[in-house]
Amino acid sequence: MPSTPSSTAPETNARTHVRLTMAWKIAAILALTLIIYFIPAPEGVDPRGMHMAGIFAGTILGLILQPLPTAAVALIGLAAAMITGTMDTKTEALQGFGNSTIWLIVAAFFIADGFLLTGLGRRIALLFVSLLGKSSLGLSYGMALTDLVLSPATPSNTARAGGVVYPIVKSLATVNDSHPSSDESRKRLGAYLSLSGVQVNTITSAMFVTAMAGNPLAVGFAADAGVEISWGTWALAAIVPGLVSLIVMPWFMSKIYRPGLTKTPDAPAHARAELKEIGPMNRGEWTMLATFVLLLILWVLGSSIGVDATAAAFVGVAILLVSKVLTWKDMAANGGAWSTLIFFSVLVGMATHLNTLGVIGWIGDEVAGLVGGMPWIAAFAVLSFVYFYVHYLFASNTAQIVAMYSVFLGAAIATGAPPLFAALALGFIGNLIGGLSHYASGPAGVIYGSGYVTTPEWFRVGFFASVVNILIWSLVGGGWMYVLGMWG
Repeated sequence: MPSTPSSTAPETNARTHVRLTMAWKIAAILALTLIIYFIPAPEGVDPRGMHMAGIFAGTILGLILQPLPTAAVALIGLAAAMITGTMDTKTEALQGFGNSTIWLIVAAFFIADGFLLTGLGRRIALLFVSLLGKSSLGLSYGMALTDLVLSPATPSNTARAGGVVYPIVKSLATVNDSHPSSDESRKRLGAYLSLSGVQVNTITSAMFVTAMAGNPLAVGFAADAGVEISWGTWALAAIVPGLVSLIVMPWFMSKIYRPGLTKTPDAPAHARAELKEIGPMNRGEWTMLATFVLLLILWVLGSSIGVDATAAAFVGVAILLVSKVLTWKDMAANGGAWSTLIFFSVLVGMATHLNTLGVIGWIGDEVAGLVGGMPWIAAFAVLSFVYFYVHYLFASNTAQIVAMYSVFLGAAIATGAPPLFAALALGFIGNLIGGLSHYASGPAGVIYGSGYVTTPEWFRVGFFASVVNILIWSLVGGGWMYVLGMWG
């Protein structure tokens, strides 16, 4: 008789496949790193420049291929930079950990916890469903408004989509007999709300500096290029194209991916029943709401009254701690915040070092040379188009921003594009790319994992939605920034 279970062979094959997959990922990362590492430094670039470029490129590829978790990949890249002498341990390697922009992101992660822990985020979603939920389109607009309200204080767009919006979408789909189990069932309502929710999330993320973790990094890189962008400047530039997109996108999605169920007369009553069940707002919710309003005021008026955005965020965290809306235990358990601190600090430190060594300037000049001779508007259009659709190669908004934002901004400015306009436009694109594919961003991964949307559907719908966003943010957004004087 055989001495091993019949399942041993398949399990062995599976383990072998995992090991082979890991091996080719590591081989690809090492190959890219070493190839660039040993390229002679071009004229004007520090001799360590290409060493840093190789380690940085390998780290970015590691973030894309994910042989290990994100923070682990970043720490390995940092170790390689230190042990090779590419980054001095005392003066260069840890500089990113002192970046105030990164601490703004971390603080905002904790503030976002307040919406989830108090239940205020869910209450807001149910309120909008009770008001707008008589149709599938109304439900989509309700989720859009929920996302919009929460976005200024929720830098984790994944937390916003996965922790607040998606649970409501799932509940609404289930109540209306829409399940991932069959095409007919999932297309009844769940697939439409899921796809619409992801595209809306890319828009709300683009509207505020604090609505997506990569946005403050873009602001920091812009500052390195001599372009100062305040919280209010970003919000003012994005508000008009953002609102237009939020009005258009759910309707457009209902046309390109029409749900089988267009009327949902029971949804408002269901939402009201849930609101009745959770009862009136408690002390924690009121405290969270008041803190949120205070933060918005400080972020909007910060440049006028001399309050730094990071300082304002920490004031918000302090209020939530003193009022016991948050506890240190809650903060310590937020793995996303601490992971973000580690890998953002490492990557920003590397990117800053690349700039110091002259690599970013050299690459920017090379890219600018490819569109040299064109009028700046045409050159910027080409650069923007490439920056947008190269995201098919990335599995993270932030990874692309860290890897490419400074290069493309430098190239755009070199072609004669107005610096503030170019910095903001590329910043917006860094968010709008998040719905291109099922792996394009954290929210996309959450929704794809639900099983409501197939891969071919995602690529088709994501591409057409990207065209709509490009048209709106180019024409309406570009025109609005011209009116605001940002083309000067």
